[in-house]
Amino acid sequence: MASRRICLWFVFMIFTQSVGEDMRSVQMSSMRGSKFQCASPSCLPFVNLITSTIMKCQMACLAQIYCRAASFHQSTSNCELFTDMSNEIANMATDTDITTMIVIAGTRSPPEPTTTSTTTSTTSTTTSSTLTTTSSTSTTTSSTSTSITTSSTSTSTTTSSTTTSSTTTSSTTTSSTSTSTTTSSTTTSSTSTTTSTSSSTTKTPRIWVTTGSLNTARQYHTATILTNGKILVTGGDNGIYLDSTELYDPASGIWTNVGALNIARRIHSASILANGTVLVAGGQNSTPINSAVLYNQVTNTWIVTGNMNSARMSQAAVTLTNGKLLVIGGYDGSNFLNSAELYDPSTGIWTSTGNMNSIRTNPTAVLLTNGKVLAMGGYDGSNYLNSAELYDPSTGTWTTTGSMNAARDPPTVSVLTNGKVLATGGASTGGVTLNSAELYDPSTGAWTASGSMSIARAGHSASLLANGTVLVAGGYTGSTYLSTTELYNPSTGLWTAGPSMHTARGYHAAFALLYGTVMLSGGTNGTSSLNSVELY
Repeated sequence: MASRRICLWFVFMIFTQSVGEDMRSVQMSSMRGSKFQCASPSCLPFVNLITSTIMKCQMACLAQIYCRAASFHQSTSNCELFTDMSNEIANMATDTDITTMIVIAGTRSPPEPTTTSTTTSTTSTTTSSTLTTTSSTSTTTSSTSTSITTSSTSTSTTTSSTTTSSTTTSSTTTSSTSTSTTTSSTTTSSTSTTTSTSSSTTKTPRIWVTTGSLNTARQYHTATILTNGKILVTGGDNGIYLDSTELYDPASGIWTNVGALNIARRIHSASILANGTVLVAGGQNSTPINSAVLYNQVTNTWIVTGNMNSARMSQAAVTLTNGKLLVIGGYDGSNFLNSAELYDPSTGIWTSTGNMNSIRTNPTAVLLTNGKVLAMGGYDGSNYLNSAELYDPSTGTWTTTGSMNAARDPPTVSVLTNGKVLATGGASTGGVTLNSAELYDPSTGAWTASGSMSIARAGHSASLLANGTVLVAGGYTGSTYLSTTELYNPSTGLWTAGPSMHTARGYHAAFALLYGTVMLSGGTNGTSSLNSVELY
């Protein structure tokens, strides 16, 4: 027999963005003793956080525009956030330890990314009428849920309504009285007839909003999303090499310092491992270094681990499906490298694996859906490269695959939902900056042109959005740093202009958060390193 669900009122304030006005509010229904779950057993929450109170769990859902429901575990302080993916519906399972809150459709401000309206018209006659409102009293009686109003502004809004319900179970009644400004409206008498039914979907344009700034301005740094939804930023430079690291909490919009690296560095790699730790390797500190350190998000500490076999900067790193980390190419201070090595988290030891067929510094490498690694582009000390090759973890060997249509150093790359790889922009032969884009198909090993961006750019970012499109942001044309963005639609192969950022920037760190929002941090505007951060 299902347990009785007790409904409570929660009214609380949500953070206001530190720069500009980002006023957000949402109404949520609350059900104690119920756990939100998916229609499919394999469906998981898109963010899993530890929050000290149910209020902070609610705040986390408000901060993440794709959040549709939150389940708070009182005994463990675990906060699970769910979105509206096709296999997720608001099923409920009885669990006395959990309170679930579901966003009431249409109450989020700013609004949800997509709203759908359907209008059906029939013959109607409207006579002239005048409506005047001077005051109202609102009484709500409910037995299953209560409305949670969350707002970041101090100005209250009262909506007049009366709802009556009859039930055999316990209920909570809340009454409020408010006075509203007199409003009059007049409708001229008219008669209209129609037999059509119309349905339309309106997509609310997404915009850039600022969030909490980094404590230290930086460029050529790394940003890594952790399994708890927070973001770790490491190293970089702002005129000096940096050893500082910072942690961003999406629920609060605040950055906190989390200790120092053992050696200051920039142009390094930072990769999350299967056990949730982050491995920072190599980079430049006056000269390339071979040191590696691990960040433990549970203890919030840094631990030195085994050194790489080669010092290297401007390398690429990919976490493999077997849990090991592959690091390739780069520059050791004297030589451009084609070597590759593997880090084993279980031993903390690096071992050499097969060399690439081409020397590459500034390569880009991505994990394909078949478990192989695609490495492409870069610079060999004499030429910009258009070649690409595949690493097979089962054999430890590299094989060449189709070359890109243009040499790129480095290409900015995204793995699409269909498994293809999109390469955009970069510097090419003669130092020319590219606006072209191309697609790699793993099934054929071939690259095909896929339209061109409106502006040539290098040092930009490319992020895969929740709807499958790719957001390209910022970068450097060869003479100007950019605030412009562009969107690539894989279904059509077309590029369209996106909203401009607040700040022109290149050589920043960017990543798509687990709930579909993209964050850009730091970088340079050509004059100085930046500490500003923006969300799309």
